[in-house]
Amino acid sequence: MAALRPLLWLNVVGLTPRLLEHAPNLSRLGLRGSSKPLGGIVPAVTCSAQATALTGLAPSGHGIVANGWFHRDTGEVRFWLQSNALIQGETVYAEARRRAEARGVPFTCAKLFWWFNQGAPVDWSVTPKPWYGADGSKVFGIHGDPPELCEELEAALGPFPFHTFWGPMAGLPSSEWIAKAAAHVLRSKRPSLTLVYLPHLDYDLQRFGPDTPETHRLVREVDAAAGEVLKAADETGTEVVAFSEYGLLPVSRIEYPNRILREAGFLRVRAGPFGEVLDTFRSHAFAVCDHQVAHVYVREKDQVERVANLLESRAGVARVLDERAKVAIGLEHPRAGDLVLQAMPDAWFAYPYWLDDKQAPDFARTVDIHRKPGYDPCELLFDPKLLAPKLRVARKVLGKKLGFRALMDVVPLDPTLVRGSHGLLPIDPQEGPVMASSLASAADAIDTLADLKQHALAQMGL
Repeated sequence: MAALRPLLWLNVVGLTPRLLEHAPNLSRLGLRGSSKPLGGIVPAVTCSAQATALTGLAPSGHGIVANGWFHRDTGEVRFWLQSNALIQGETVYAEARRRAEARGVPFTCAKLFWWFNQGAPVDWSVTPKPWYGADGSKVFGIHGDPPELCEELEAALGPFPFHTFWGPMAGLPSSEWIAKAAAHVLRSKRPSLTLVYLPHLDYDLQRFGPDTPETHRLVREVDAAAGEVLKAADETGTEVVAFSEYGLLPVSRIEYPNRILREAGFLRVRAGPFGEVLDTFRSHAFAVCDHQVAHVYVREKDQVERVANLLESRAGVARVLDERAKVAIGLEHPRAGDLVLQAMPDAWFAYPYWLDDKQAPDFARTVDIHRKPGYDPCELLFDPKLLAPKLRVARKVLGKKLGFRALMDVVPLDPTLVRGSHGLLPIDPQEGPVMASSLASAADAIDTLADLKQHALAQMGL
């Protein structure tokens, strides 16, 4: 029986057809094979888009309705969960393994920094995963399976620069490290299917917007990192499908759904020694904001229309989707909000629910992706009101190493500082997702993110 034809998925988040011409390595890949704009999904956010690529399903099928959602059974809002079991639907690596075993041919898969990494049925995985101490301390690290893979990569490449993967210091070094790690895995493990995620473009395009003179430089930087992976793919005879999850839009206005709901008496908080926290058990309605989409959970069903009328009157709200409208875009799922808000193209939804910054919870001024009941792009910025914020961080890190507790409160509470966002389908396809492949056949087989899975199975010979 013939061996499988190896394939690489290279996820270059934020790349668009318009930006592709400024990426020489990826452009050459497309010229050699094929390239085209891709149809995306709503919400156009990382976890939902990756789950669609992995399963070929809309969020109504795979259940990943956002980067985070309200868990009705526990009363918690949870973002950035890593369990592969959260995906409802057969993933490309699970189906490939099942088909390969039925044919008696070996299949192996490497999943590098893609989401839903933990517990995934793959042979090699690496994902960012800090250690959390009982005293509240946190130590950066990566998690992998088998565990010795992380040791092998860090011995070859040095420690993973976790502080550049997310937060105010997020930037190129993390993507460069991931690219070198992917090249190492391609050469040393020779997987049948390799999934690689390069996040670099996402950072400054949110901080400063996608329409600045610096954007083309950022594209060249991530393209150079991608070149490391493409070189290893050429050396190992691995075909490549490079693509993005979404494009980013410039934004200039903000809506605060939770403040609107609080002022109308729907949202309740619990005040305490560390500021106000959202009380999901006492609230009649609240919003889980995620870029340009927000899921609104309404406790009493007879109040849904009233909440919808309240929110649809806001200038930054383009649409309020009810149950029927959610079906039309493939977002009807028990995890989704009772209503879903879509922003105007130049607006986005911020999660704050407090009415006075003096009552903001202590975690609001920190990088705390798991405790915040919404996505917070302000975590990519240092508070401009702080004098020498990097020195402030250094002092606090030193204090922690000496055993002192310290709040890393360097994140601003001003969402107007954010200049780029995503979550919507683009009006112009040139501003949306893009695909560039070494395979000429990819252009005919892949029109949307949902087509990636079946094309991968066919290309590998399954």
